[in-house]
Amino acid sequence: MGREKDGRGEGKAKAKATKLKKLSDNESAGPGGDTIKNSAKSSKSAEKTDNGKAQKKVKTPKTESASSARHRICSKHQMKSGTGEPEKSLIALNQKPLGAVLQKFREIALGSDTVEMVKEEQEDEDFSAKKGLKRKRIKDEPMEGPSHSSATPTLKKKKKKQHKQEEESDGEAQKKKTKKRKEQVIKKEEGENPVSKPKRTKEEIKEARELKIKKKEEEEQNRWRWWEEEKYEDGVKWKFLQHKGPYFPPEYQPLPDNVHFYYNGKQVKLSPAAEEVALYFAQMLDHEYTTKTVFRENFFKDWRKEMTHEERTLIQNLDKCDFGEINAMHKAKVEARKNMSKEEKLVVKEANQKIVDEYGFCLLDHHKERIGNFKIEPPGLFRGRGEHPKQGMLKKRIQPEDVIINCSKDLTIPVPPAGHRWKEVRHDNSVTWLASWTENIQGSIKYIMLNANSKLKGEKDWEKYEVARKLKSCVDDIRTQYQQDLKSKQMGTRQRAVALYFIDKLALRAGNEKEEGETADTVGCCSLRVEHITLHEQLEGSECVVEFDFLGKDSIRYYNKVPVIRKVFKNLKLFLEDKEPGDELFDRLNTTMMNKHLSSLMPGLTAKVFRTYNASITLQQQLKELTNKSDNGAEKLLSYNRANRAVAILCNHQRAPPKTFEQSMANLQAKIDARKEQLALAKTELKQAKKDAKAKGSSDPKLQTLVERKKAAVKRCEEQLLKMEVQATDREENKQIALGTSKLNYLDPRISVAWCKNMEVPVEKIYNKSQRDKFAWAIDMTEADFEF
Repeated sequence: MGREKDGRGEGKAKAKATKLKKLSDNESAGPGGDTIKNSAKSSKSAEKTDNGKAQKKVKTPKTESASSARHRICSKHQMKSGTGEPEKSLIALNQKPLGAVLQKFREIALGSDTVEMVKEEQEDEDFSAKKGLKRKRIKDEPMEGPSHSSATPTLKKKKKKQHKQEEESDGEAQKKKTKKRKEQVIKKEEGENPVSKPKRTKEEIKEARELKIKKKEEEEQNRWRWWEEEKYEDGVKWKFLQHKGPYFPPEYQPLPDNVHFYYNGKQVKLSPAAEEVALYFAQMLDHEYTTKTVFRENFFKDWRKEMTHEERTLIQNLDKCDFGEINAMHKAKVEARKNMSKEEKLVVKEANQKIVDEYGFCLLDHHKERIGNFKIEPPGLFRGRGEHPKQGMLKKRIQPEDVIINCSKDLTIPVPPAGHRWKEVRHDNSVTWLASWTENIQGSIKYIMLNANSKLKGEKDWEKYEVARKLKSCVDDIRTQYQQDLKSKQMGTRQRAVALYFIDKLALRAGNEKEEGETADTVGCCSLRVEHITLHEQLEGSECVVEFDFLGKDSIRYYNKVPVIRKVFKNLKLFLEDKEPGDELFDRLNTTMMNKHLSSLMPGLTAKVFRTYNASITLQQQLKELTNKSDNGAEKLLSYNRANRAVAILCNHQRAPPKTFEQSMANLQAKIDARKEQLALAKTELKQAKKDAKAKGSSDPKLQTLVERKKAAVKRCEEQLLKMEVQATDREENKQIALGTSKLNYLDPRISVAWCKNMEVPVEKIYNKSQRDKFAWAIDMTEADFEF
């Protein structure tokens, strides 16, 4: 220690002395207080320079990997034995566990008589490494075996006691950290790398890209290009149809013996039918539906119908029913599904795929087509949309005896489930459905149809848009006609003219007749009531304003303030005379009369055709006004979405803001702020590079290259920032507007495809994979000069 003359050396000596002082007077730490495990490493760390100062400490790994240990000791053993190959005993070690291998290596290298001592002092050194203590042998002290071994037993006990106390106070975080480090070391030694995947070579990337392109080409080649074939005669939808019928949900499985239902605090064993309906309610306990009075009343009424006489006598009040255990069982099942292993998920996936393969496809005119909804909806409680008066009612289980099958003649008829039969088998090629049944809640007919990208659906869409295009040629005559009818002497004709004005200008639905109280209080144009409109001679700087406020389809509120022409305003005043708020506005008109009149104006014309026409023509006009070919890709997409948004507003396609909207906007804004800072830094660096280049003139090409590189960095940052800001604007404007409904149902896809070709925007930016499949006919046949 006398050789360490600088302050650092004295500090280390004092630290060592303080450490050794902790031991009792009759104990010693052995030579230098260190183990003999790796004397070469220790002596290396203690080497000094000629002037007596300690060299910069070399950081060495705390533990030696198994592979390096094997290599080092095997080499050493070979040198001792003088052979070119390791002994058989060493070869056998490669097959043993890691701990056994290291133990054997120690015995070979150090001798069996010192192994125990090394093992115990290794624990001490490992602990010191774990605690961050740097142990160093004092070089001047000799390393003598006897003195070391004589001090070992007492020292060992003392140190173990001390280490145990310190380890207990170290905390769970240190334990987890150490455990994780050991696992990483073991995985590394075994050649595993769980964190990062091996990088693919250029050849592998190229091969994957080519495979993707090849797969896409094969898919395109195998696609049934039905739009290039001759159409069937009017009324014929298909000539060959074969399928396996619908897939029925599994039968109800009774509750386990340890799950009970309680009424008024007492356990009650329900009959299977009543128990099944009770399960439907229990599954929804965490949903707000079960707190609604209408939902609870409808459920309890239908539930009692499924009970036995004894159960109805006992269960009189829903508030006294306890579904807690059933709800807990349901939650446990949901949680178990979430926590399934990969193997279990794979089994479920394969089972579902088998069902799809068997029931999810049919042969239509000898082409394989995907069926859209081949599964019969399982029984449950009706929810409805908005405040539906029938929410909570029981949707009964559909049996094969309720189902009508439609398929080709002289073919194998789909086989019903064992013990059942079909209600009826038809061979009607004038319809597009494969199976149908009547549901019990609203008495509506449900159908199993082909997928959206099938021939039958595609043809129907194509025809729909072609009819809407025909309206373009005669819409001016129709408008002239209904404006003349506004002055008709017959009140019914005037009402029809005003209603048609609203359908044309506001894209209102015609509305359907329904029995009072049977469904939600939703209305269309022909079923408007006096309470749904308010007339204003002057409002917000406009004259003759009509204020609409009613519930439309799916109980979505329609609220709008619309200036109308003077003739319409006067007629509305006339219609409101001597009427109560609940009276019909158009009391001499209904939907049937309106559609009959429309079909007389143009074959196939309905109120929905007007809606489709106005939506499509609005999109085309908005795209022309909003889009500029010189814009970048992000700006073009924003213009497209704004045009689509104008249509969605026209058609009243609203939605509730997503629950995660505020958080996602905050995250995007944080990214924008970070990008702004990056841009400011890039501009500063560019300014400095220009300054340096100007100072040295054009003689230094490296500085000129640097300036160009900084310019490119600034431009890249500006483009990325613009893209993010456009994205933020788009999200904010779309917060309460649903673009998908109009895009898929009211907008002629050929308008979008032609726009993409004109603006050099990939069609993938507008339509996703399933939408491109749905509109394959439009993508294939549309040229850049298409006009709706």
